[in-house]
Amino acid sequence: MENKKKLITQVLDRIEQVSRDASKYSDNITLIAVSKTKPVEDIIEAYKAGIRNFGENRADELAEKANKLKHLKDLKWHFIGHLQTRKSKLVAENAHSFHAVDRLKIARRLSNQLQELKRTLPVFIEINISGEKSKGGFNCEDWENNQDQRDQLLEAIKIISDLPALSVRGLMTMAPYQADTYFIRSVFKRLRELSEWINEKLPELRAHDLSMGMSGDFEIAVEEGATHVRIGSAIFGKR
Repeated sequence: MENKKKLITQVLDRIEQVSRDASKYSDNITLIAVSKTKPVEDIIEAYKAGIRNFGENRADELAEKANKLKHLKDLKWHFIGHLQTRKSKLVAENAHSFHAVDRLKIARRLSNQLQELKRTLPVFIEINISGEKSKGGFNCEDWENNQDQRDQLLEAIKIISDLPALSVRGLMTMAPYQADTYFIRSVFKRLRELSEWINEKLPELRAHDLSMGMSGDFEIAVEEGATHVRIGSAIFGKR
């Protein structure tokens, strides 16, 4: 327990320090402890150490953990992975936020299921900035120069934001696992600039949040404007 609290404190201290250096407010940054593959006991330990937001990337695992921990009323579940259409109802039933809307089909399906459940769900639009074929999300590898990429993304966001029971909070991306600091920073910076462009084109959207940064690069993400960071190994150890 003490070790877990120490690790969490270290991460929070690093966020606060980077925020201060970048003249940002650390209170506006949500730390999501990525608990995928970790047992419920580890989540409870992190909860006792002060964490309230947890991230899962498998719908079945999310549903199982949410059921076991439903007595913790202020615990929030963030679904952060690719969502299969056939598993969407589990996310509609259990998630408090969805960070990976990567196609219109899943957005429409969630909207329908959420309406039946009488729930609403904040969502992030997943963006592929790096151009990696292994990454999901809307292709924005060259959004600054490619009119088609800008038009397609803008049209998709308009459609998603109009769907009942979904609330678009902002954008999400992942930097490459193996890349130098300069490239990682460019990914996060370009996502922030894309967000600014979208909100300029759609001022009524007011979707300024940025979900970006993991254990190995969250400090860079915070410097570039992250509002949500997804931290796994720095809190729970390597899988």
